[in-house]
Amino acid sequence: MSKRQAVSHIVLLAAGLAAAALAGAARGEAAGVPEKSANAELRICASNAEAPFSEKDSSGFEDRVAMALAEAMGRKPVFVRTEQPGIYLVRDQLDKNTCDVVMGVDAGDERMLTSRPYYRTGYVLVSRAERNITAENWDDQQVRDQTRFAVRFYSPAETMLKRIGRFEDNAAYMYSLVNFKSRRNQWVQVPGDRIVSEVAGGEADIGIAFAPEVARYVKSSSTPLRMTVIRNDLDRPDAPPIPMHYDQAVGVRKGDDALLADINVGLEKARPKIEKILSEEGIPLLKPNS
Repeated sequence: MSKRQAVSHIVLLAAGLAAAALAGAARGEAAGVPEKSANAELRICASNAEAPFSEKDSSGFEDRVAMALAEAMGRKPVFVRTEQPGIYLVRDQLDKNTCDVVMGVDAGDERMLTSRPYYRTGYVLVSRAERNITAENWDDQQVRDQTRFAVRFYSPAETMLKRIGRFEDNAAYMYSLVNFKSRRNQWVQVPGDRIVSEVAGGEADIGIAFAPEVARYVKSSSTPLRMTVIRNDLDRPDAPPIPMHYDQAVGVRKGDDALLADINVGLEKARPKIEKILSEEGIPLLKPNS
């Protein structure tokens, strides 16, 4: 082979390899799967103290959603776990670059970039079915007439109780749900299963919580319970509205736009699996707001 022929052969070979690479990339784009290394990981910020969202054995529903997302992205799911509550995941894990994504954050959370919403749900009223409490508005007289409310601290439910004049009368009972622990130097919260068990056992007239916090326990309760989504609060002339419906998304660090784009593609591909997981959990789904 002459030198000119050898050079031509190399050029043709290089062109062929380039064409094959472009064809492979095109196939990946057509399938909606970003081209990733076989060893690429999706590092998931997770708490061992945040049931039913996330649990040590990865049985939390957000754990399962994260695994479905990683599969759709062609990545290996790697959970980076902490014993701290989920409220600290952004500050102590995501911001410190020990992991890359936080599941189930409010869409538009200003602390990070957030994906397109993968579900929307709201706060619910939980009551014993036999009591026939059918109200959908938090200030309905049927709600106002109740005596004991099981709620989580710092939540829209707590604000709601203050608006209907039931917070002061309910305060001693609320604090009993956390054994009257001081909240000054530690994060103390009422778990979702406790809210449901209080209602099922008759200690509380109504439980008010974000649906994903309690849906699993309402579904598995041996006592028939009713879970009603509260209507989203509209503008009021006398006070600011209390939002009751929220879009849930995946959060990533600010500046990680490439990962966010990959996540949005992966969420769309994984949508059927994600919706199945949420349905099995018993979470009432609302039409996304954005």
